[in-house]
Amino acid sequence: MRLLSNLLTKFIQTGTLRVIDSRGSSHVFGGKAPGPAVALRLHDRALGIKLALNPELYAGEAYMDGTLTFEDGSDVGDLMHLFSLNRGGLAGYASQRLLRRSWRAARRWHQANRVGVAAARARHHYDVPTEIYRLFLDDGLNYSCAFFEDPAADTLEQAQQKKLRRATAKLGLRPGMTVAEIGSGWGSFAIHLAAATGARVTAINVSPAQISVARERALAAGVGDRVEFLEMDYRNLSGRFDRVVSVGMMEHVGIGHFDAYFGKIRDLLTDDGYAFVHCIGRVTPPGTTGPFIRKHIFPGGYVPALSEVFAATERVGLWVADMEVLRRHYEYTLQHWRDRFAANRAQAVGLADERFCRMWEYYLAAVQVGFRNGSNMVFQLLLSIRNDAVPIVRDFMVQR
Repeated sequence: MRLLSNLLTKFIQTGTLRVIDSRGSSHVFGGKAPGPAVALRLHDRALGIKLALNPELYAGEAYMDGTLTFEDGSDVGDLMHLFSLNRGGLAGYASQRLLRRSWRAARRWHQANRVGVAAARARHHYDVPTEIYRLFLDDGLNYSCAFFEDPAADTLEQAQQKKLRRATAKLGLRPGMTVAEIGSGWGSFAIHLAAATGARVTAINVSPAQISVARERALAAGVGDRVEFLEMDYRNLSGRFDRVVSVGMMEHVGIGHFDAYFGKIRDLLTDDGYAFVHCIGRVTPPGTTGPFIRKHIFPGGYVPALSEVFAATERVGLWVADMEVLRRHYEYTLQHWRDRFAANRAQAVGLADERFCRMWEYYLAAVQVGFRNGSNMVFQLLLSIRNDAVPIVRDFMVQR
């Protein structure tokens, strides 16, 4: 425990952390400023050294494996909250600074999402049985940030519909217009666009499991003749479209491929067309993906800084005609997901196993605190080749 105690003494300043080691001894850290009180137990003697070396990876893996458990009513969400409040202290520890430098040096390798590799990495996450996603997503299977006009009153279903309507309003679509969607998920946005506007949508995805569900849903919604779902990497899509949309896809691109991503969007647009991009971003300078998320949840994924995004749009010659930042909306979305996952946990264990459920709990809690008091937000861009393709006033963005 010596190495871990040295780290936690410097790390935990706000709130308290009580650690019961594998011998049953109790160690308390923090208490200098009020905050959450968390108690956990380590069941493996070697875990103390691993946590001291790389706490962001090994805490999650220990929770998955059951060698880290919680006491006194604490849970993984409490630990994530405590961690987020003290994150600056962790980055100031010498060994952790060195670790972060190594991650930064390797980030282009971590995010080398070549054609084929990108597909395999996406399937790692999205080819989980759809029944598991149905346990915590809304009934439209929207797996991205919802839009809450009233966080206290809006249901998840209502907030996701409001997100779709707002995004559709930004597109100014008319019947017969053509849309390319990069990253279709389970088809919610494509189906909504076709049904609400009469547009024809070509939606691509690298997950065959998602495409299968999306096709079934389009037929059931009566828009099977207006929506085509294709299994394809975005770099292989061709043609010209009035609009290009991409929701929750850019996070999978990787910094070494931003120019290819925005260049493909540019090439797919008609001269007077424009694109809608919805992505998680960070308000801090460029960084790296946390080791737990990178290894177990989104291999190859990265949440970009706005400076990286705008540098890429500048290089490929796209106008950023409009930008909107959504701050707390994903925090509220994730709380709904966590609550629903917890309520349906027994079913999730039956569909997967206990280790998977612990991994998912850790992931959802970790991401939520990034939006609650971390550096994450969601941005929405309208991008065009011409400076007059997007209306010059925002009044056209009326919900439909």
